[in-house]
Amino acid sequence: MVENAGYTPPGYWEPSMCVERSPAIRNRLNRIAGQVAGISRMVEEGAYCIDILTQLQAVKAALAKAEDAILKQHADGCVAEAIASGDPNAQRAKFNELVDLIAKSKR
Repeated sequence: MVENAGYTPPGYWEPSMCVERSPAIRNRLNRIAGQVAGISRMVEEGAYCIDILTQLQAVKAALAKAEDAILKQHADGCVAEAIASGDPNAQRAKFNELVDLIAKSKR
């Protein structure tokens, strides 16, 4: 079970949501971790800089795909539930989460 690492306000985090229902995303993240370990070995062994940079670009692309998949699940689940609830406070909270996320990505 994934624990709340303190990033999400109390009341928003539910362990049954998004990532825990997605072994495909966990598998993708495990592959990325393997890629990062491989890059670390490349650096340690003194691999050619362009080869290392190429692998770093591949990791960034893989992370972007994982991010997109998780964002889609969030929109399809959490955001859709807030909209369907008819609760304006829940709707505003989910909207604000997305706005804050987008603002952080611009920093």
